[in-house]
Amino acid sequence: MAEAYIYDAVRTPRGRGKANGSLHEITPIQLATQVLQAVRDRNPIDTADVDDVVLGCVAPIGEQGSDIARVAVLNADYAETTAGVQINRFCASGLEATNMAAAKVMAGEAEFAIGGGVESMSRIPMGADGGAWAMDPAVAHKLYFAPQGIGADLIATKYGFSRDDVDAYAVESQKRAARSWAEGRFAKSIVPVKDVIGEVVLDRDEHMRPEADMQSLGSLKASFTDMGETMPGFDAIALLKYPEVERINHVHHAGNSSGIVDGAAAVLVGSKAMGEKYGLKPRARIRAMGSIGSEPTIMLTGPEFVAQKVLKRAGMSKDDIDLFELNEAFASVVLRYMQALNIPHDKINVNGGAIAMGHPLGATGAMILGTVLDELERTGKGTALINLCVGAGMGTGTIIERI
Repeated sequence: MAEAYIYDAVRTPRGRGKANGSLHEITPIQLATQVLQAVRDRNPIDTADVDDVVLGCVAPIGEQGSDIARVAVLNADYAETTAGVQINRFCASGLEATNMAAAKVMAGEAEFAIGGGVESMSRIPMGADGGAWAMDPAVAHKLYFAPQGIGADLIATKYGFSRDDVDAYAVESQKRAARSWAEGRFAKSIVPVKDVIGEVVLDRDEHMRPEADMQSLGSLKASFTDMGETMPGFDAIALLKYPEVERINHVHHAGNSSGIVDGAAAVLVGSKAMGEKYGLKPRARIRAMGSIGSEPTIMLTGPEFVAQKVLKRAGMSKDDIDLFELNEAFASVVLRYMQALNIPHDKINVNGGAIAMGHPLGATGAMILGTVLDELERTGKGTALINLCVGAGMGTGTIIERI
């Protein structure tokens, strides 16, 4: 099987996912188009050699519907022969899209492929696409459905993380993100977003709250207490699956959970021969990738299991990994991952994460892959493991090796 190499990775800044956010007036197709144009403009390639574009999008309806990947390909003035497909693996969609692009290269189906994702959460609200998992009572009852926030609080309770623990992690995420921006660590990958007349509307992540501290976070009310304890009472459902837990301690709130934002990302993956054709130097190669299912009520523990799966597939141990990048869906997700795999905090999310900068659902996986690739190059380190937890109980992971 051929190897797949990463030649470039770009992302937009993350715009606050509200009507007053800087990217609210930018449509999803504009976001997707601009990252595809950036890949083309940064690399001297004929887009006729890009066989496919795979974009993650978690709410593929309305402005994000109708196979946004193919429409973005055409709108970005790629060759008509470049195909496009939209995929949805919830929060891991952007990484899954990149893995699919890499798999096409490995299988010989593509010489160049682009993986990535897009999500405009200010224009298409989270959950707007519905689905039987939460909406059909017969399915929800059978699967012991509970929202992700309940699962995050259940993780904190079951594995012993206090409100102070999750708040302290969130404060550190904010500090790391602010330092990374101040030091220009994201500059290599950021594509400023422009409006229809070509004016820059956002060139920096705008969700960050670097002034956050334990006192300010301590003043916030836990977000999932009411839905868990009163109406509709999801705690009781979760505890049916986890009877060893006496009660769920609700510790998560807006300040220690991932932010709702808009954004897009793209990763150019290709064969060695195609890179040589254009004189491109590969930045990294993909060592292993995969996804896994995990228990769907607690939902968010998949990363530790898929990490073990891809490490085994690569013939590696966690000690062979220099940097870990795990999406900060909720603080307890990262704390449990570090606990389960015995990973020191100074090796994971070293430039902050989604608690500080936000989580544009379909794009995040590709964004954090690019972030850790930049960090490998900045520090001269060799290997990284990228992970995301996934709705309905899954995990997706990828191991890359810098070249």
